[in-house]
Amino acid sequence: MTQKKGRLFIISGPSGAGKSTLIKDCLQQLQGFVKSVSYTTRPIRHNEKEGKNYRFVTKAQFKDMIDRNQFLEWASYSGHLYGTSADFVNHKRMQGQNVILEIDVKGAIQVKEKTPDVYMIFITLTCLSEAKQRLMGRGTDDEKQIKKRLAIASEEMGYKKYYDCIIVNNNYNEALLNLKNVLNRHKGR
Repeated sequence: MTQKKGRLFIISGPSGAGKSTLIKDCLQQLQGFVKSVSYTTRPIRHNEKEGKNYRFVTKAQFKDMIDRNQFLEWASYSGHLYGTSADFVNHKRMQGQNVILEIDVKGAIQVKEKTPDVYMIFITLTCLSEAKQRLMGRGTDDEKQIKKRLAIASEEMGYKKYYDCIIVNNNYNEALLNLKNVLNRHKGR
């Protein structure tokens, strides 16, 4: 019996839209899904763990990984580099796992070019003022960083048209149910 290949999913959206929390809750409630842990040059935050939230590396290490073609995609976001390990994604998919990438819109376009069967989901809010409230409530970024993230978020909204599905996260439970339904409906068979 041959192993069924898992599906690749991309989940993107503006900062503060609730992507990380929605993904975390989906992973706890669905079987056969795994989240890829991105590499980043961003400093670790007080509430993060190496290997769980991100794999934290120096810019020199990251650039070496680029040179060795180890990323499925990589991008610069808010002054830091982020990338997805191609080996991890391919290995998990061959094991029959459905892999979720939480990446920015530019990285999503890179992946779509390399992996046409990827299913892309955009998580958003009705207005960016909600995102600002959520970002301020986190307590992880200063006012300058929040303004920078909101400017990027405004630009990212223009990429919605490239996605297969848009989920509005104005009601968390409804958004979670919608995301679980979409993931189950489009997972690898």
